[in-house]
Amino acid sequence: MMKKILCLLSLVACSSAYSLSPSNGVTDSRRAFLSRTASVGAVSLATALPSGANAATLPNVGTKAPDFELPNSRGEISTLDSITKDGKKWTVIYFYPGAFTSGCTLEARGFQRDIESYRALNAQIVGVSVDSVEKNAQFCTSEGLDFYMLTDNGGAVSKAYGSALSIPGFGTFSNRQTYLIDPTGNLRWVFTDVESRVARHSAEVLEKLAELQKETA
Repeated sequence: MMKKILCLLSLVACSSAYSLSPSNGVTDSRRAFLSRTASVGAVSLATALPSGANAATLPNVGTKAPDFELPNSRGEISTLDSITKDGKKWTVIYFYPGAFTSGCTLEARGFQRDIESYRALNAQIVGVSVDSVEKNAQFCTSEGLDFYMLTDNGGAVSKAYGSALSIPGFGTFSNRQTYLIDPTGNLRWVFTDVESRVARHSAEVLEKLAELQKETA
């Protein structure tokens, strides 16, 4: 868990000016904390974490995926029902710490590179983070992504999916985790060890998707 926390803080801290939404009390303190943790080594990062930092519990595989209603980067509202309404497509929902960071950019590019392979498996990709709608839209445009991002302001959906890291005084971040949801809206698989496997993550998701589809054929 500590490794994930350190990677998360490092990635978000290394983001450009896009990293945080317009200033307010929470984001100002978060910016100060991330700047402070980015300037020290891994050992110091561990000691910099406030007591009480925690990650949420994962939902059970085989049950209905947690519902949501979030704005997307295309200016629309997305829900689990609207995403799975045709009852035919599988959905890859991936949570990420912050757009424009190196790891999140690499991950998004991997999904975009393999977009035709996902379509061949009748699967769609949806990203989720606590970033603003504007930032996510800029990220999608900059990277030429054929899928959209959801803005989980406050991190409630990230928490429901067990993909949130809450740090008292600094807010909630989306942890880097990926969820496979079948056409009926049931959660079928969760990738939790993504941080150390970002470069090959999309290939692993495609492999698991094909495997799960064979099981249900």
